[in-house]
Amino acid sequence: MSTGDPNSQDSPFRHERTSRDEAPQFVLPLVVHIEKASPPARTDALETAARAVLVMLSDERSVGGGGTSRSSEAESGGDWAEAMRDWQDARIRKVVRRARGAEWRRAEALPGITVTGKSAEVRVFPPVPLDGWPKDLARLQVSGTDLDDPEPPAGPDPSAPVIWMSPDLDMSAGKAMAQAGHGAQLAWWALSDESRTAWHDAGFPLAVRTAAPADWPALTASGLPLVRDAGFTEIAPGSCTVVADHPALRG
Repeated sequence: MSTGDPNSQDSPFRHERTSRDEAPQFVLPLVVHIEKASPPARTDALETAARAVLVMLSDERSVGGGGTSRSSEAESGGDWAEAMRDWQDARIRKVVRRARGAEWRRAEALPGITVTGKSAEVRVFPPVPLDGWPKDLARLQVSGTDLDDPEPPAGPDPSAPVIWMSPDLDMSAGKAMAQAGHGAQLAWWALSDESRTAWHDAGFPLAVRTAAPADWPALTASGLPLVRDAGFTEIAPGSCTVVADHPALRG
């Protein structure tokens, strides 16, 4: 499994072809509930998507044991464990689609987990083959998922994990939700079993914020988990999108 170093030969985010491309490709579907009259706030949607990825990674159906230990990942596990292993052995793609009304109700009827934020609802599903989406998810829209914050988000708690987004890239809300999920996943991979358990038991508190331009170079050079996008959609391959700053990973 990847260390989270984007320059590692094992990284799922290298834009060059790697051994991960030889494996069957899977995607982790996420669906955000967006009603026209009451869309969620952008930052809350990003944070809820990141937590949804963590909830899926730690769910006993994904790993089969207690949910947080590395050793359990090698076991046969629960109903979703094989799909999760296959997905994590490849490019760990995530795609965010949007749903409202009857679309959302159909999505809720499929196996998955709904994670709720202050105003956002995100449902995460076990990985599916890249070209094998369930029809009720395949028909949902990907492009145009854009959201706003009604007011600027408050500064993050310095004692809590922060997913720092690049100040240099303009991403749709859907793309940014996927990137926040990547950052949360790399932080999860990098943590010890003890730190994973503590984060899980606390309910995965985290913040997603856009870094100040002056701080971004230091963050990307800090040694914290860093996402370099593979360039499948919206932005250029190799772009630094996210730094995952978990207190347990700080030097």
